Amino acid sequence: MAAGSATVRTERQSRSATRPAAGRPGTAGPGVRAGPAGRGPLARIRLLAPIRLLDRPLTSYYLVLGATLLLTMLGLVMVLSASSIRGLRWFSDSFYFVDKQAIWVGIGLPILWVASRLPVRAYRALAYPLLLGTLGLLVLVAVPGLGHEVNGNRNWLVLTDSIRIQPAEFAKLALVIWGADLIARKQSLKLLGRVRHLFVPLVPAVLVIVGLVLIGGDLGTAVILVAVLLALLWFAGTPIRFFALLVTGTALAATYFATIDGERVSRLTAFRDPFADMLDTGYQAGQGLYALASGGVFGVGLGASRQKWGALPEPHTDFIFAIIGEELGLVGTLVVLALVVTLAYGGMRIALRTSDPFVRLAAAGITSWLMVQSVVNIGAVLGLLPIAGLPLPLVSYGGSALLPTLFGLGMLLSFARAEPDARAALAARRPGRLRRLAGRLRGARAG
Repeated sequence: MAAGSATVRTERQSRSATRPAAGRPGTAGPGVRAGPAGRGPLARIRLLAPIRLLDRPLTSYYLVLGATLLLTMLGLVMVLSASSIRGLRWFSDSFYFVDKQAIWVGIGLPILWVASRLPVRAYRALAYPLLLGTLGLLVLVAVPGLGHEVNGNRNWLVLTDSIRIQPAEFAKLALVIWGADLIARKQSLKLLGRVRHLFVPLVPAVLVIVGLVLIGGDLGTAVILVAVLLALLWFAGTPIRFFALLVTGTALAATYFATIDGERVSRLTAFRDPFADMLDTGYQAGQGLYALASGGVFGVGLGASRQKWGALPEPHTDFIFAIIGEELGLVGTLVVLALVVTLAYGGMRIALRTSDPFVRLAAAGITSWLMVQSVVNIGAVLGLLPIAGLPLPLVSYGGSALLPTLFGLGMLLSFARAEPDARAALAARRPGRLRRLAGRLRGARAG
């Protein structure tokens, strides 16, 4: 018996010696077929590693923060390049526009940081004051003699010789915060089961704001305000039939306002063939396409644009994307698009991961506002959409657009930090940082 058992053990040991060891690099475990080199389970794990990074607690925070800072810094560089000739020609200073933009960025980044640290209740407390203040400014713009006209649109208030603001830009932020707060309150009271509570007073208030904006002729901003309204209603759970009715009514109203003015019709339809009237309605769109075409894949080089010398109108504001395409080429435009998509993904990720109705609605509203505006701006430069006179968020020149945008993105960062997993991760980090700081202080004292 002893000899037999020894023989059995010897046979088992010999079989186990020839069997591949599970879990070792380059080998396959039981039931796993080892394929060609580099295609085993460990190789697949390495391929999935970047995807798993998206599951980390602070992913939303870093996506939004990184895209925001990169777009803002890119905007400063491109404003300097796109506006240098115009600044030298008009103000004898090539750095005139970029200096002003740098000041706005210097004001906006602290606003971004403060907004990212505010609690949700602080934003809800701002809802009505911000809305009423914006309405007051829009009324002042509509008063003859107070509103200042630029490029055919009377949508500016002049504060000093060098400072003017565009209240319609702040209306986007005010609508997001107030609309999210209003719907969240009604949801807590279980009133959203009635359709009239979804639409009233939200829709009438938006109609008033849009009407004040349209008095000044700013159709592009009116489109963004309506897009914010539709985003709020969609994420509030509006029934499809009522939502479709509202979209249809909006499209009919937009068509009406776009066709009551013959000059506006010609400008809005010129994008279909800008080269048919290059000396008039198609001039800006055509020059923008020339800029993109001359850039090729890698561009003509930073600062080497030819269109910014006077051929392309508004090269540092509405058509800065065309200058990016000319100087940095297809590669540069794809980088901008990738950052915009990253911002959209981060914002929607925040909206979909929260259980707080206000956070969900506000995050969806901010993200929709910035993405629709980016699509309209880039689409106009590419000749796919009519020119609406909207800046590219974070990139185009202008403080009135930059400050509310950075505040809204600060809200997204605050919401990202408030996620339960993110709060736990931040709480776990703080003691470690404090210990390291205390250790450095002790080492300095000992030295």
